[in-house]
Amino acid sequence: MTRFAPVKIAVTVFVSFVAILLFTLSGCKKKRSETATILFKQTHEKVFKDLTDEGFKNAFKQVFNQQQTKIKHADLIQAFYKAHNYEPVFLIDHGFNGDLDTAVNYLFRAGDHGLDPAMFQATQLKALLAQFHQKGEIKTVNQAYQAMAQLEITAANSLINYCNDLQFGVINPKAIYQRYFLATARPDSTSMAAVLQATDMQAFLRDIQPKDPQYKALQNTLRLGLRGPKMSAEETRRLLIVNLERLRWRNKPVENRYVIVNIPDFTLDVVDSGKSVLHMKVCVGQGRNMDYANTLAAYDDSCKEDKPGEHETPLLNSLIYGVEVNPVWNIPQSIANKEIIVEAAKDKFYLENNNIDVYENGKLVDNPEDIDWSTITKANLPYDFKQKPGSDNSLGLIKFVFNNRSNVYLHDTPAKWAFFQKMRAISHGCVRLDNPKGLAQNLFGQGEQFQTISDDMGKDDPDPEMIYLPKKVPVYITYITCWADQIGNVQFRKDVYGLDIVLYDHLASIINAANN
Repeated sequence: MTRFAPVKIAVTVFVSFVAILLFTLSGCKKKRSETATILFKQTHEKVFKDLTDEGFKNAFKQVFNQQQTKIKHADLIQAFYKAHNYEPVFLIDHGFNGDLDTAVNYLFRAGDHGLDPAMFQATQLKALLAQFHQKGEIKTVNQAYQAMAQLEITAANSLINYCNDLQFGVINPKAIYQRYFLATARPDSTSMAAVLQATDMQAFLRDIQPKDPQYKALQNTLRLGLRGPKMSAEETRRLLIVNLERLRWRNKPVENRYVIVNIPDFTLDVVDSGKSVLHMKVCVGQGRNMDYANTLAAYDDSCKEDKPGEHETPLLNSLIYGVEVNPVWNIPQSIANKEIIVEAAKDKFYLENNNIDVYENGKLVDNPEDIDWSTITKANLPYDFKQKPGSDNSLGLIKFVFNNRSNVYLHDTPAKWAFFQKMRAISHGCVRLDNPKGLAQNLFGQGEQFQTISDDMGKDDPDPEMIYLPKKVPVYITYITCWADQIGNVQFRKDVYGLDIVLYDHLASIINAANN
């Protein structure tokens, strides 16, 4: 018995080794051929039987490196595939259940949003997907690897870009406008990864379609080819395109109640629960295109970049925290340089007649009419100017205050004639109100505070008084040249600041680049 023991041990070891080897090979074969098995089952093409995970990984890296400079969010895509062991996620999860076909259809309908399918490589993605549905189209393993890699990279890049553009807009407004201070969300890694991780691509793409009634109204107008008043079809189309883009920006009020000023319309509304509860005319800052010589139908090269006039009202959002009744106007240095000292040089009693006090080093100047204003220039101006409260104060009897970097506010004005004009871009940047007391009543409500405001505005010898709102109210100063009114009619306004031109030209450049 003893002499046979080594043989028995050897046989046992050999059998164990074979078992381990077979198990290992079986495991490797299963891991290596999982993608191959799925693709063969879906396509019945024998070429897919010979695929390996390592072979596809190498092909993916090669194609990705070749195209990396053309991929908008290359780092994100690369990190995603690395985390998923370079599996062909789009092809396996979405390529044979109709998801990618649906996605391609969405891309081809980009024109419904004023965009272009070429921006999202719709034609390329359709052709790449078709290879896996057409018998005998892919003939070799290397061709299969290349087709798979191209499909994955194109699908990931195209759908990320499409989802970003629909949910956040094609263009970051802060990148093209100099006086744009509205809080505006932009896509981040989390929002972009969502499309890569979507389990139901059809549902995901359906959910991200803009659902704002305003958006749908402009889409419908674009689809029908309707024209704005005294506008060509092409000019109307361009106007709809830029305003659809604005509606995609994540800068919209989320509060139930807010104040909104629309610069091109020269109006203010208090919106409550989606409806305007107070509407009034306003005057806004002087603009660069007040004669409307430049339009979306015809503009020169100098209009393509944002070059705001010094008095243009900025686009912003903030919180109205109170009102100053019978305000003192601290006259800005720019106005003092260009207007106050010029008028004082013409008429030594100009300052007294307009209730303007002069200060030097913080101290009141007793007799400003004794100053030889003809010798004072911007370069040697040592004075500050303040206009005292009263009915002739340029801020009127009340101003609504909110924090902003441009030092603008909403305010009353003694120049009531301006509200009878159609063109009301006449201020130095602040927003003048046609019905300031109505706004105060709306914000404060009936009660002791509003009664104080009303009484103080009627005083003959007023003193400035600050009254704070119990609850701050959001304010938005915006720029919208096309929208659907409350009864569904589409309204069109002219481009007083030329901001439509700047936006359209940037969009057109992106579309043209995608087609070339």
